[in-house]
Parts: sequence; C-alpha cells; structure tokens
Amino acid sequence: MSKRQESKYKINRRLGVNLWGRAKSPVNRREYGPGQHGQRRKQKPSDFSVQLMAKQKLKGYYGNISEKQFRKYYEEAVRRKGDTSENLIDLLERRLDAVIYRMKFAITPFAARQFVSHGHVTVNGHKVNIPSFLVRDGDVIEVREKSKQLAVVLDAAQSGERDVPEYMEVDHRHMKGKYLRTARLSDVPYPVQMEPNLVVEFYSR
Repeated sequence: MSKRQESKYKINRRLGVNLWGRAKSPVNRREYGPGQHGQRRKQKPSDFSVQLMAKQKLKGYYGNISEKQFRKYYEEAVRRKGDTSENLIDLLERRLDAVIYRMKFAITPFAARQFVSHGHVTVNGHKVNIPSFLVRDGDVIEVREKSKQLAVVLDAAQSGERDVPEYMEVDHRHMKGKYLRTARLSDVPYPVQMEPNLVVEFYSR
C-alpha cells in the first residue's frame, strides 16, 4: 500500500471542494487553495486541467489511490463491456475499503483502509486485510467479533453525515452487510460532482 503523503484536508483545499462532505473540512471556511499563492485569481482552466482535476477528485475521494493502481482500474474498465466511465465507478465502489466506508463501519475512506489493513473485516466468513480487494454481488462483509465494540466503529455507524446507498444493505446491530448489485454513477452518494467521463478522456488522450 502506498503511503499517503498529504493530509486529507489538504487534498480538499488543493482541489477546492469538500470532497467527503465533512463538517470539519477547511473548505467550509476558506475556499481558496493552500499556501501563499492560494488566493491568486484563477484563470480559465484548459481542457487538460479540467480532466486532470476530475481524475484527482476521484483518486482523492477513494483515499488518494496511487496513480499506478488508479490506471489499472481504468484499463480494467476499458476491457469490460459497457460504458467505461460507469465501469470505472463500479470497480472503485467494489474496493473493500470503499465498501467499509459506505457501510458506515469507518468514518473516512482513510480510516476504512486502515481498518481493513489491521484485519478487522471478513468477507464471506474469511478474514481479508487487503483494502483493494474487490467484492462481488452477494458477498457478505462483516466486522470481526472482537472489533465490533471498537469506539471508531460505533461512532461511524451512528454518524449522520451520510446514508448507506441502495446497492448494499447493512445491519448495524450485528455489524454486517451485503453487497447487492452494480453501482451506477447516479446511485453513488458523492458529496461533490464526479465526472468519470473526463477521467476516461484524460487517459485516452
């Protein structure tokens, strides 16, 4: 797993959006970028910069995925049948750390990645500690028994910041859930507008 070099809130300020919709985000107070040049007047962005920003937003949202891994998702999305941008979203949403975040077993994607890495999660009864593991339709994801009373899990489950999407079901009483079906872009509860079509344009230049 690549080490994340920047804090999640610095990512927010650099991109100029509240990427995860969190109340603590500094973007809520300062909409300009970080650093001494953050308040400069913005010029009209080029097509390349618009596409690059779309890629950075999507990468950042899922815990700042490495460029190498993110490109692999794009290549797999191209290889699959159907719309490439929709395939890309489906692959990203099937990451185990993304599923843990969506099911509200962790408060942020970064916390979800750490939670999986530390061995707190099972898939279909088997421990999985690989955050990039891709779940399939019908897979049952559960917090391990010894981890169900951890404060971080209970706090996340009770958080009112976001809802569990319809393509999965969750039982927070027993800390388990099921991945039901393919996630479409229109199904995913992003706090900001995501444009995977621009990401596809970026890589297909």
